[in-house]
Amino acid sequence: MGIQCKAAITNGAGHFETGDIVVGDPKDDEVLVKLKAAGLCHTDYDSLSWGKQLIIGHEGTGIVVKTGRDVKGLLPGDKVILNWAMHCGHCFQCLAGNQHLCEVASPVAAGGNGYTPGHADPSGTLYKDQPLLRSFNIGTLSEYTLVKQSAVVKNHSEKMSFPAASIISCGVMTGYGSVVNAAKVKPGSSVVVLGAGGVGLNVIQGAKVAGAGTIIAIDINPNKLTMARAFGATYSLRADKNDKGLLKAAEQVKKLTEGRGADYAFECTAIPELGAAPLAMVRNAGMAVQVSGIEQEITIDMNLFEWDKTYINPLYGQCRPQIDFPKIIDLYERGELLLEEMITRTYKLDELDKAFDDLLSGRNAKGVVVFE
Repeated sequence: MGIQCKAAITNGAGHFETGDIVVGDPKDDEVLVKLKAAGLCHTDYDSLSWGKQLIIGHEGTGIVVKTGRDVKGLLPGDKVILNWAMHCGHCFQCLAGNQHLCEVASPVAAGGNGYTPGHADPSGTLYKDQPLLRSFNIGTLSEYTLVKQSAVVKNHSEKMSFPAASIISCGVMTGYGSVVNAAKVKPGSSVVVLGAGGVGLNVIQGAKVAGAGTIIAIDINPNKLTMARAFGATYSLRADKNDKGLLKAAEQVKKLTEGRGADYAFECTAIPELGAAPLAMVRNAGMAVQVSGIEQEITIDMNLFEWDKTYINPLYGQCRPQIDFPKIIDLYERGELLLEEMITRTYKLDELDKAFDDLLSGRNAKGVVVFE
């Protein structure tokens, strides 16, 4: 008969409702997970308008309930973190080491956030007796979810809370991985972070883990700058709304970096008008990193590239879930990465309207929906 439970479902036209779904047993390579917490980010709000009916959510953690017969290394009762960048292991990108860009299973690189072979069989999730897709193939704003084994990573921490674990699978991974995996920040280097929200704070933490000597946080919100300091920023600069392209802020950065600009700059605002801003922050031969996923068309003054500057746009911190998640958990265990402190507020599923309002208003570092 399956499990009847609640889920947040969007109609694809900007609206959502909390409805009853039925989740069935896992097929051979699938895992049934009882969700305990689901993080929220702007992408979840954006998914309300993707033109398709979906269960919302792409950050989450929970407990294994049941596994399919081909699933190895997972047992009922295991605590797990859900990862949305599924990989097949045999396509061109997977063999090149780019699991996050899998051409077969990734809901982003292969499927445009729709159905791919990385999605559990849609017939395993029914809404009004019809199959229902899950956002990013996992749909974590649901009391139960069916996912492929490649979406599941065991959490070996005994002390980590479920809300803290839930944010690893996108916000933490994206920020930390952009520093450590993509930019490969060097010890003693200087780093600028534009935007001190959930992703920006994890860029700051990643820079601290990498051994950066100078970490400069820039934000318009003084409360976020205070938090940035607590997470490892050595300097904080308050941005001015009238500073086009943050060119004046870039001059302040140069004063803090011996007049030449930072070695690395990370854009974490998701504001299209600031897409080129990290180029203004870095020295000649420096690296600008577009972290927030800006996809709109923007205009860039090519003078900002002078000279020998590199601009990269990594996806999901170049995540290798079975390698990176355990590293993040170990950093948390050693007190080198703050996760519990990042949770500003928790919500119940029926408070999702309020959670989205707080998200859009910038009140939270991270908001998390918790399940019973």
